[in-house]
Amino acid sequence: MSSERRVRIGVVGLGYWGPNIARNVAENPRAELAWLCDRSADTLAAAAARHPQARTTGSYEELLDDPELDAVAIVTPVSTHYDLAAAALEAGKHVLVEKPLAASSAQAADLIALAAERSLVLLPGHTFLYSPPVLKVKQLLDEGALGEIYFISLSRVNLGLHQPDVSVVWDLAPHDLSILSFWLGGMPTEVSAFSRSCVLPETPDVAFVNLRFGAGVVAHLELSWLSPVKLRRTSIVGSEKMVVYDDTSNEPIRIFDAGAELPTPETFGEFRLTYRTGDIVSPKIAAAEPLALEIDDFCAAILDDTETRSSPRLGFEVVRAVEAIEASLQNGGRPCSTEERAELESAAAGLDRDTLTAARSRAR
Repeated sequence: MSSERRVRIGVVGLGYWGPNIARNVAENPRAELAWLCDRSADTLAAAAARHPQARTTGSYEELLDDPELDAVAIVTPVSTHYDLAAAALEAGKHVLVEKPLAASSAQAADLIALAAERSLVLLPGHTFLYSPPVLKVKQLLDEGALGEIYFISLSRVNLGLHQPDVSVVWDLAPHDLSILSFWLGGMPTEVSAFSRSCVLPETPDVAFVNLRFGAGVVAHLELSWLSPVKLRRTSIVGSEKMVVYDDTSNEPIRIFDAGAELPTPETFGEFRLTYRTGDIVSPKIAAAEPLALEIDDFCAAILDDTETRSSPRLGFEVVRAVEAIEASLQNGGRPCSTEERAELESAAAGLDRDTLTAARSRAR
């Protein structure tokens, strides 16, 4: 064990994803798993058996009252993110909060301002930004290996888990929005979407989302909690090459030397496409757990004053893009400009401030 200072972290919420956070914190040489917090006594007891070195509590306030605690990782339902993160920041703790950062862009902006005022690290848990296959695709795009990017098709579907407080869009879309922003250098400028609530009334569990980016790239996103198979597949089509990224495959990246070309016509009126099918290459991808790299990034930001890859700004932009998708859903699939939403948010910021201040007071 390193003798250098370690970040003492408390994990709040030990249901589906929390145990993975706790395990990676415990295994990180620059971190110490100091606290485990959950309202369920049975869940807490099970986590304590795996991590006997950590203190346990069902009281979030008790955890925050520990003056030696440096940071908290919040792994709770989306509707609780703002109150819990605001309370932690008010208590002087660094915060890692699972995606999405908050339940609204106004809340996300307030958390960012609160962290900045206190010089605290705020990391939204967009774990796929630390995924080696995602990083490999980013490298290919930055090198121009695929040529001009025409379109991207993404499928993120499985059977469950239905969330009690958010739609399938809020649950799954942040993953792909963060990945696309990382790859393409920004969020979509326009979105449109359709959805259906198949199982729970008023809770969409399937959605089809169209995204338009400033560089002319278009993308289609399929989201569902009701699929007979689990798919985490993305196809990127470029003018030179194509890539399939499948997060569930033993070969997560496959590069296709394939495409269509329109040669110069030899005679008037001639129109003939030529199709190219060449080699398929599956590059070697490092075997590293993205969540472990995310915890590394969080600790480095606290101890070394570095910038996190999953930035607060990205967390805010993801939430704003999800809100634009929701706006399109509420308007029968009509396209919604994310730039127009930004202007509306700026105009409404003063009205939201009183609400957020009251929420922050409740969080104390």
